[in-house]
Amino acid sequence: MPLLHIGAGGPGWFQWSFQLDVLLLCLVLQCGYLVTVSILRHNFTGAGRVKRSQIAYFTSGVVVLYLAAGGPLHDLADGRLVSAHMVQHLLLMMVVPPLFLAGIPGWAWQALLRRPGVLSVGKFVTNPLIALAVVNSVFLLTHLPEAVDLQLDSSVAHLGMHAAQILAGLLMWWLILSPVSELPRLSYPLQMGYLFLQSLVPSVFAGVLTFAEGAVYDAYAVRGEFWGVSVIEDQQISGAIMKIGGTLILWSFIGYAFFKWYGAEEADARGPRPPDGREERHELGLTAKR
Repeated sequence: MPLLHIGAGGPGWFQWSFQLDVLLLCLVLQCGYLVTVSILRHNFTGAGRVKRSQIAYFTSGVVVLYLAAGGPLHDLADGRLVSAHMVQHLLLMMVVPPLFLAGIPGWAWQALLRRPGVLSVGKFVTNPLIALAVVNSVFLLTHLPEAVDLQLDSSVAHLGMHAAQILAGLLMWWLILSPVSELPRLSYPLQMGYLFLQSLVPSVFAGVLTFAEGAVYDAYAVRGEFWGVSVIEDQQISGAIMKIGGTLILWSFIGYAFFKWYGAEEADARGPRPPDGREERHELGLTAKR
């Protein structure tokens, strides 16, 4: 959509285009969310109040979405720096989806799941093995040299692959952050194993980028040196971003799941807490009720 890309920024190497189409998309998402959780909330079965933290999470997801798909990062990723391309994909798969999941209330998801056939499909795709296969397939297909070249040549393909990455990210993180009992989260031990397996394919691909002797992506090879960074150096940086950035995010959640699981196991080992006598004192009228 070249007519919706407006030039901005300074001259020369820092000139970038303002992605009006992406901005409009983000505004529609944000306004639609706010209207749903406020004005339309009473039309949903079992809808409760939405916490301020949920609104903050969703809004942060929209902001990150624009930062990833619009403005300077988009232009740097568009045939200039492979490393910028990898930052973009990292944000779309690893950051935007969990923020959306944390922000959208469970009753909104339940309304969607009540649509004919949606719950059945949801149960199928949220099987951990299916989710692993789908997420890693989307990751590999959207990072193949032919796919990257196609993204840079076609705005429709570019939009489609970004949408596929966000949807794959939602599927990946659903098993960790699901807000509904119909499609529940994995147990903490299974979350740790699942996230570890999700980290393997990106790590292997990051190694390919880091240690490749030649340029993996022809579209970036032709641009030569940019900002004093050669094509091979840029490619190595992109591999490091994929490896370190993805690992930090996934292992942060693995660590959180471990400590939650360990805490639950410790609580079970200690058994139920003995009564402290407060209820008995209330019944005898020895303490004032709050």
